[in-house]
Amino acid sequence: MGLVNKNEWMMLGTMLVTITLWIFGERLDISTLAAVMMGLSVVRKFRVLSLDDCLSEKSAWNTFTWFAVFFGRADQLNVLGVLQWFFGSVGSFMKSLAVRWYIELLILKIMYFFTHYLIVGQTTHIGALYQAFLKMHLTAKVLGTLSTLLLAYNSDLFGALTHYSSGHAAIYYIVGYVKLQDFFKLGILMALINMTIWGLVGALWWMIIGLYRYLFHL
Repeated sequence: MGLVNKNEWMMLGTMLVTITLWIFGERLDISTLAAVMMGLSVVRKFRVLSLDDCLSEKSAWNTFTWFAVFFGRADQLNVLGVLQWFFGSVGSFMKSLAVRWYIELLILKIMYFFTHYLIVGQTTHIGALYQAFLKMHLTAKVLGTLSTLLLAYNSDLFGALTHYSSGHAAIYYIVGYVKLQDFFKLGILMALINMTIWGLVGALWWMIIGLYRYLFHL
């Protein structure tokens, strides 16, 4: 492979600085977009990457394009009042069931999980739906700590549901090893497997570590 050349050192240094700004940018009042643009500007300025190199990354541009569409759609769902209508409908539906709190908990968990098909990215989903679903859990008389934990775990588990469900899912998709239809099939399969594991093995583990006693004051 030979020695590391000047361009490779420049790329490495630029990546480290960009990632550092990405992580600590909020404290430095630097947005993630500004950090990325600075990194790109540096590698272009010093000719580490040419314009043709950037334009040839078709899979990356493809991802950016449909990610923008999905992000825009998620924003419009809120602007047009669709989410508010959805929350109201779910709340009315749950009240009409008149079932025990653990049945309502199961229904709300399934709804929270599979509404991720409509939203791109975990952060967007949490920002749009977490608080509203937490309120619905509390209205259903579900314990606050239990509701908070389960919503947090679900927010992590649906990261592989689709090719746009999280940032790392998009990266796996754009390399081209998994076809789109296979991604959706594997996504729903892994969702069912994960929910089974967390619902059965996870519940048993909570009993072993004493979390049930803490939650229910047993």
